Amino acid sequence: MAKDNKKQVEQITDMEVDFAQWYTDVCKKAELIDYSSIKGMFIYRPYGYAIWENIQRDLDQKFKETGHENVYLPMLIPESLLQKEKDHVEGFAPECAWVTLGGSEKLEEKYCIRPTSETLFCEHYKNVIHSHRDLPKLYNQWCSVLRWEKTSRPFLRHREFLWQEGHTMHATPEEAREETMRMLNVYADFLENVLAMPVVRGRKTDKEKFNGAEETYTVECMMHDKKALQAGTSHYFGDGFARAFDITFTGKDNQLHHPHQTSWGVSTRMIGGIIMTHGDNSGLVLPPRIAPIQAMVIPVAQHKEGVLPAASALLARLQKAGIRARMDSSDQSMGWKAAEYEMKGVPLRVEIGPKDMEQDQCCVCRRDSGEKVFVPLADLEDTVKALLDSVHQGLYDRARKNLEDHTRVCMTLEEVKAFMEAEGGFAKTMWCGGLDCELAMKEKAGVTSRCMPLEQEHVADTCVCCGKPAKHSILWGVAY
Repeated sequence: MAKDNKKQVEQITDMEVDFAQWYTDVCKKAELIDYSSIKGMFIYRPYGYAIWENIQRDLDQKFKETGHENVYLPMLIPESLLQKEKDHVEGFAPECAWVTLGGSEKLEEKYCIRPTSETLFCEHYKNVIHSHRDLPKLYNQWCSVLRWEKTSRPFLRHREFLWQEGHTMHATPEEAREETMRMLNVYADFLENVLAMPVVRGRKTDKEKFNGAEETYTVECMMHDKKALQAGTSHYFGDGFARAFDITFTGKDNQLHHPHQTSWGVSTRMIGGIIMTHGDNSGLVLPPRIAPIQAMVIPVAQHKEGVLPAASALLARLQKAGIRARMDSSDQSMGWKAAEYEMKGVPLRVEIGPKDMEQDQCCVCRRDSGEKVFVPLADLEDTVKALLDSVHQGLYDRARKNLEDHTRVCMTLEEVKAFMEAEGGFAKTMWCGGLDCELAMKEKAGVTSRCMPLEQEHVADTCVCCGKPAKHSILWGVAY
């Protein structure tokens, strides 16, 4: 059994040795993803896609609870339509992929495969928004997008990736801004309470904001290697797109007005975030609320009389209680099964054998801590549910500690550089708001601005870079 366990673990490079290779090993060995024949385009394997389906399910419910409706728009955007919003186009132009042939015939106009859908939504909104009674429009789309990235990494950077993009229109800037923050908080709540990933809510600098947006807000997470992951963004566009596309509505004052717009989105890079926040050297560690399998039932000495029926009875009880449970009754060894489901990050293993049956109990093994708990069969459902909640909280607390322990107040650029070289994490400083200082931080300290936290903290009077009076507290870091 020990030999089998060792063999499984050795398939994964220790994260302390090579974090990037560890990450790739986990993606492959946990059967989340596979490479395709097209560079930068990946195959989502059933287990990896099941995680995305659970993310979709939970977020979609939250979107509907906040009044949003799902739509689906075309994947091709005419070049002429993109040109109506030049800031937007210029931002994505290097990454756009184009369709120029229809069959064997050259198209009169080339079409961009959507890198995002603001322009298409604007075209549609122009046709359906006429009066203040038509507002707000609260739409969301689940789809794939294409961005011709130069480099790729599973879940983190794909040429084609899966995401959702919300696009809403409002009568007033106040309503649009309220929507922008509402959806940012939906993301933050989901990340913390479902994915067990603590976040920092903040506003992006003008340099880092979305092209065409007046304001971009973000939820930033810290990975196990102390790098930052932008896990979701929410944008306030003002009426810029509406003016570019001549979208107007008749207000209550009988005058024509331009509506105010938002967009917001998260993608499959959330799965990369889960891996890098919670994983360990044995493989994937999945937060229970998103895990495709929350509990794996394993019969011990299943060749002995009554063991398989007993295990099947446990499985039926767990499934009836609403727990996503499965059973492995294959002829693989116990050691192989233990290592396999550790590698796949299953939160709990529920084991039962002849000795357990004699004592009317089963053994529940936690993925996060390795702790084994002997559970009376009469208490099975309640105990498993409580353990799943405990695993979630344990993962969250560990990730929160990582974030807090590696967020450092720095007073000078040199201090930021030294901190990043020695340890890494989030450097918290004051900033004057100037672009020159932001560029200098990247050039001299190797960091980018992550966000200006919504909860501002006055840690100094002057800018970390130029020494002039500071306007904002800001987090710097190295990001995926």
